[in-house]
Amino acid sequence: MTCMTTDSGANMVKALDLNAWTRLQCFGHMSETKKSAKDPRVDRTVSILKKMVSAFSFSWKKKRELARLQTEMRLPPHKLITDSPTRWGSKLAMIERALEQEKAISEILKADKKTRCLVPGYMEKDVMESVVKALGPLRDFTDTLSGEDYVSVSYVKPVFHLFKEHLLKADDDDTDLSGEMKMTILNYLTDKYKDPKTD
Repeated sequence: MTCMTTDSGANMVKALDLNAWTRLQCFGHMSETKKSAKDPRVDRTVSILKKMVSAFSFSWKKKRELARLQTEMRLPPHKLITDSPTRWGSKLAMIERALEQEKAISEILKADKKTRCLVPGYMEKDVMESVVKALGPLRDFTDTLSGEDYVSVSYVKPVFHLFKEHLLKADDDDTDLSGEMKMTILNYLTDKYKDPKTD
């Protein structure tokens, strides 16, 4: 065995360490949202979104009203998604769904005194759009590179090059936040792959 690819589970890291086996961390787990989204603006927005999703999860009336408004507003009939720390990409999925359903969600939450405070304001919308701009283009690649049923290590270098030269490159359309997130991901990945043994 030359190398083993794993997630960041402590048990996996320890097992490879004990056997002195070379470990290559899963590319998808390395570039995950947690690394790039450690920003108070993102944390605050995600916190509001989680509470917002909970407000719908625990209310059949809000779910029913959401379904009605989706039809009326011609929105896709999708359920809301919540962030799960054990599911890669769930934070991005939650944010994208909230943006997609924003008109219906806002109308429902504004009608209830208890949930008005959960309506995303313009600052939260800016944060959500920045997160989607920075992380959205990376999703397909990280999902593919996180595969378990096929060999994906041969894709890592070309995809990393694509990230550096195109997807994570500074763009005139970047907000301060999306630019910072891109730079954080790029710096993290560069640091992880600079080791000659890993290379």
